[in-house]
Amino acid sequence: MNLENTYKPWLKSIKQKIKFAQLTVAVKVNSQLMELYWDLAKDIVSKQKEANWGDSVLEQLSIDLKLSFPDISGFSRRNLYAIRQWYLFYESIDSIVPQAVAQIPWGHNRLIISKIKNTDEAIFYANATVQNGWSREQLEIQIKNNFFLSKGKAVTNFKNTLPEFESQLAIETLKNPYNFDFLGLENDALEREIESAMMQHITSFLLELGKGFAFVGRQYAIQVGENNYAIDLLFYHLELRCYIVLELKSGKFKPEYAGKLNFYLSAIDSQLKHPQDNPSIGLILCKHKDKIEAEYSIRDIQKPIGISEYQLTQALPKNYQSKLPTVEQIELELNDL
Repeated sequence: MNLENTYKPWLKSIKQKIKFAQLTVAVKVNSQLMELYWDLAKDIVSKQKEANWGDSVLEQLSIDLKLSFPDISGFSRRNLYAIRQWYLFYESIDSIVPQAVAQIPWGHNRLIISKIKNTDEAIFYANATVQNGWSREQLEIQIKNNFFLSKGKAVTNFKNTLPEFESQLAIETLKNPYNFDFLGLENDALEREIESAMMQHITSFLLELGKGFAFVGRQYAIQVGENNYAIDLLFYHLELRCYIVLELKSGKFKPEYAGKLNFYLSAIDSQLKHPQDNPSIGLILCKHKDKIEAEYSIRDIQKPIGISEYQLTQALPKNYQSKLPTVEQIELELNDL
């Protein structure tokens, strides 16, 4: 048997088919479960209205269902109550369970309705979970970081520099602001410190950037003429099919940053870009920016560039700040020990 040339490739293809089938079955089973929960909740709400039943019916229903289906979890009183709340949350927008909502696990659904009060935003997170394959923990992080409010909010010139479909996808790919509090750095951290921390937390960093970013290199070396340059961070985006040049600035945005990034994009397009690739995109990440100044800086540049802010730490509310002890108070406490 020719293992290298015949059997191993065949085995690999079979494994891929099995994994795909497993995934398909899992998605189908989950969708059927969500449809069951939807119909069950619809019946509960209907019967409670018709017969004027209180919440005690949920406890009795839970007992009866668990006796009849002892091998099926999900019929506790608490879960039946959650199923009803879930149905009532989406009832006003559809008579059947919304498509994206049916595709995500029940734990994700419970998390969304516990954190989100608006149905449009809830469906946005359901769609994003399907598109990005977020775990429940990842979904919770995105909700905490206000992904709904930040997506597509970067200052860009994409509409003037990219074809319509690619432009819209690129706009939706970038956010503003990016939340890097997982780096554990203070707001006065320098660029190299931030870069190093990003490499140490590369998984969290890629998750914050979003779906499709593949890391190529840090301080990526390019040569133009007789001079050498280093790009802060270089990525390839699998969906946009292009290189993304990311320049990190620890202070406020300055117009000259756009000119330097335009230069880097020209170099990458000349030296790395394949004929099948789309034009490379630049992203400037800075702590602060003046929106009007940023828009003016990239308006007439022919290369696609976006400008976003980032946050290293979340500011404490003022009412909490006043309750924190000062350094002097801490020292006095230590001296008394």
